[in-house]
This record gives sequence, structure tokens and C-alpha cells, in this order.
Amino acid sequence: MFLHQLQLYNFRNYREQMVLFDQPKTIVVGANAQGKSNLLEAIQLLAVLQSFRVQRDRDLVQWGQRQGEIHGKCQRRYSTVDLCLRLFPHQRRTMLVNGVVVKTKDEFLGNLNAVLFSALDLELVRGSPEYRRDWLDRVLVQLEPLYIRLQQSYQRVLQQRNALLKGIKQGKMRYDPAQMELWNQQLVTIGSKVMFRRRRLIDRLSPLAQAWHRRISATETLTLSYLTRFPCGDDINAIQTAFYDHLQKRAIAEQQQGSSLVGPHRDDVQLQINSQPAKEYASQGQQRTLVLALKLAELELLQTVSGEPPLLLLDDVLAELDLSRQQALLSAVQPTAQTIITTTHLHNFADRWLHSAQILTVKDGEIQLNC
Repeated sequence: MFLHQLQLYNFRNYREQMVLFDQPKTIVVGANAQGKSNLLEAIQLLAVLQSFRVQRDRDLVQWGQRQGEIHGKCQRRYSTVDLCLRLFPHQRRTMLVNGVVVKTKDEFLGNLNAVLFSALDLELVRGSPEYRRDWLDRVLVQLEPLYIRLQQSYQRVLQQRNALLKGIKQGKMRYDPAQMELWNQQLVTIGSKVMFRRRRLIDRLSPLAQAWHRRISATETLTLSYLTRFPCGDDINAIQTAFYDHLQKRAIAEQQQGSSLVGPHRDDVQLQINSQPAKEYASQGQQRTLVLALKLAELELLQTVSGEPPLLLLDDVLAELDLSRQQALLSAVQPTAQTIITTTHLHNFADRWLHSAQILTVKDGEIQLNC
């Protein structure tokens, strides 16, 4: 797939900007806080409908404006697709595919696939479990757009069950075994499907990430594991049984704390290097190698499933990598895969990259093509 055109209106620090991509490799150069990351953020929003930096649309719309817009034209193997995302500070966004408004996220997702690697991704190793869960979910919505419905259904059930538990704790509601059993069944049924898909994704990513990690580090072994709060098998029935049993064991504790203590919202991904937890024992260099291996595995898996290489978005990450890791990353980029890299300086790139790449300069939310 290839993103030919990106138009931004009142998005972040871009008032009105059109960018035409005419080469497989694009280098966006500029000082900090000029709009480089904003450009990649806009592309990622078209791919996964989520920003890698903020949660609220009002933080994406230019200050004082009623609406922002991201419009992209993408060439797929057999068709061209126009994507448009209209953002509003105080109302729900509007999604359009080929000029037609779509009502559900899964109708929008899957038209553009992208893998983003930024300095913030080091939180995959050293950050909270929530960051690793979000990473899995972002990959899954590109692999199976319908996963977003499952995710939304689980969040609705979780919120309602938490409201019930909070009411019981505060004495505003009485404990009704039949009502709690109803929510337990829904939580288990939907939550088990989320867990099953996440575990399956780890199983698919793990050998790819191990191979990339070995290629970059030469001597170290990477291990990925999906961690739940209870032991269970790999099939959906085993997960449901174990989930329900553990929910019963934690029933009193949940009422005391007023929140759901079991489920995929509590799970984690364990990352180990040579059988040691990376979060506790990995050096900064090892952490960067690990994250780089995860991103390259994500890229490879998306290409295998979709049959087309996704866009690779690299947000000022070369400065975070030493020379050997820079070379490993740049050599892994396929000649035909569209890659957009932001940087503050061009000296990190070999001459062959500079001669073959489209180079854009960004300053104060305006982009110009280097001639």
C-alpha cells in the first residue's frame, strides 16, 4: 500500500497543508516542536483511529477552531481508497471512506495499515501493563478490524459491572447474586474472546520478534508471554472456565474494593531477555533493541496477513539508536515499502538513502519539498 496524498486542516499546528508523497522513502527534517510528529500522528490516526500521544480529539484540533480534518488518499493493491477523519473539540468524530460516512470503526479500519515506532515506545519495556495491552490492541484492530467491536463491548460491560461493584461498596446498592451472575457471565464471555485473541497474537509475534532480536543483538534470546491473573490453557473454553472460577474466588475482594479485579483489563505482556525480566534488568541499549525487534515483527506480521507492506512511520528514533541498531533498522526496510522518517538532522542517513528519498522540511506547521 502507498499513501499518495495527505491533507490536514486545523490539525495540531497545521492550518492548511497538503503533502504529496512520490517516493517509497520520505525524510521529514526539522527542529523540535515544528510539526514532524504531528504529521506521523495524523497518518496513524487514519490507520488505527488512535493517537499515540493523546486520548481526546479536542487536543488534536487547532486551538480556537470548530473542526479539524485529516484526509488521505491511499493506493492498495487492487484499488484506491480515500479516507477522511473529521475531528471536533466537543462532539464525536466523523469517519468517511471514499466520501461516504461510515458509522462503525470497523468499516474504517483496515484500509490503511501502519507501524509507528517512536521514542515513546520504550514504554513497552519500562512502562505500565496498560501500555503493553494498548499495543496489542492497536495491532489487533489492523489485523482484524472487527476486534474493535469486541473491545468496545468489553469496555461497556466492565464499566457497568464496576458501577455495580462501586454502588455495593458505598452502600447505595444491595448485593443481588442473580444480577452479579448476569454481569459475570457477560464479562467472562466477552473477556475470554479478548484474551484468546491477544494470546494468539503473542504466539504469532513471538517467533518473528525472536528472529529480529537475534539478528540485531547476535547473542541474546527474547521471550514474549501473555500474562493473566489465573492459569489457563490456550483454547477459548479453557480460558472461560478459568476466568469464571477465578472471578468467584475474588468476589469478596471485588465488593470490598468496588472494582473488577479479574479480566483482560488486568493482563500484561512479559518481556524477557535471556530469561530475565527486561523491565528490571535490561540496559537502555537492550531495551531499544527489544522494542525495535517488536516493531519489525509487527511490520512483518501485518504484511504477511494483508499481503501488502504497511507504512513504516519512524518518529525521530534514529537519534535513540546507536550506529549498529540504526543500520539494522534501515537495512530491514524493504525497498518498495513506504517509509516516512522524521529527524532533526540528515547526517544519520547514508548517501544512498538521501539520494533515493523525498526530503521534506517542516517549520512552524508548514512543509516544503527540498529541491
